[in-house]
Amino acid sequence: MSQRSITVLGATGSIGASTLDLIRRDRPNWRAVALTANGNAVELAKLAREFAAELAVVADETCLPALREALAGSGIEAAGGPAALIEAAARDAEVTVAAIVGCAGLAPTMAAIERGRVIALANKEALVSAGEVMTAAVARHGATLLPVDSEHNAIFQCLQGNDLEDVRWITLTASGGPFRDWSAEQLARATPAEAVRHPNWSMGAKISVDSATMFNKGLELIEAHHLFPVGLDKLRIIVHPQSVVHSMVEYRDGSTLAQLGPSDMRVPIASSLAYPARMETPCAPLDLAAIGELTFRAPDEVRFPATRLARAAALAGGAIPAVLNAANEIAVAAFLDGHISFTRIAAQVEDVLSRYAPPPPQSLADVLAVDAEARVRSRELTEAT
Repeated sequence: MSQRSITVLGATGSIGASTLDLIRRDRPNWRAVALTANGNAVELAKLAREFAAELAVVADETCLPALREALAGSGIEAAGGPAALIEAAARDAEVTVAAIVGCAGLAPTMAAIERGRVIALANKEALVSAGEVMTAAVARHGATLLPVDSEHNAIFQCLQGNDLEDVRWITLTASGGPFRDWSAEQLARATPAEAVRHPNWSMGAKISVDSATMFNKGLELIEAHHLFPVGLDKLRIIVHPQSVVHSMVEYRDGSTLAQLGPSDMRVPIASSLAYPARMETPCAPLDLAAIGELTFRAPDEVRFPATRLARAAALAGGAIPAVLNAANEIAVAAFLDGHISFTRIAAQVEDVLSRYAPPPPQSLADVLAVDAEARVRSRELTEAT
């Protein structure tokens, strides 16, 4: 493989760290253009020096003096603030890993798309909140979106060499989270400490709670709807506690292709970085004999209504998925802070959706305005609880 240039947006987060771990192991084949972080200037500077990046950017401009000090004498350019993030994303890297969490990642992701290159997409909000705006930009600029989420990457791999018209079903697998076997009464008493204790994956608090509520899978359903336009009626979810089968595609001839792998994000990241080839990872080989059995069950949308709400939001389209996403973020934060119960998360999201139905966004600015208003309304419900 000839040397390729790469920008990592969100270099100090979990996806960024896994990406750079893979690049570190394949160092001669990669050249770092830009690395960004929210505010961890010391770690960002360390990484920028290690990978000889041209540019290092902190989103929090108050951290820029610390970044400049840490990079003194290195010759690496330092910058800070939202505009600098966008400028970093707009630099001409062959591959941009979009891993900034939340709506803060929308504008940089759009800037990367407008370069017309490859975007390894790990920012959920890009397609959940701004799916129609983003996919239109991808088509307009001739960019290539490669999904990094393990489920979407699995689907992407299973679709290679096949026609979407031949697809009967796309099945997203869900671990079911830590509460998959809990009763409704137990769920009502669930604590934040219990919710973030995921049985299979090591993740941040917010995404761990999303896994526990199944909102994570609902958001992934919306993403899949934009990435793989087969129609919502051909997208389904199945609970698979072992998290070995990451997703499946069934074709009209009855064949089902599934992608299996360890619960390690370096596998889908490597798939995106090396596409259309393959690259070595340090992940342990999959030992099916040791795993012993793989089980599957239908999701329970009575105990876990999040997937029902997400499907309805995807069907409504326009601004509604952005409302769902923003309302959920505020509700999850309220739960983690002890202000609302676990079961109130989905109920609060449904309340916001029933009260706020803005017109379809025509631009990224419209999406951000919808997001801000939905957050205000969700906070008001938290305070009224």
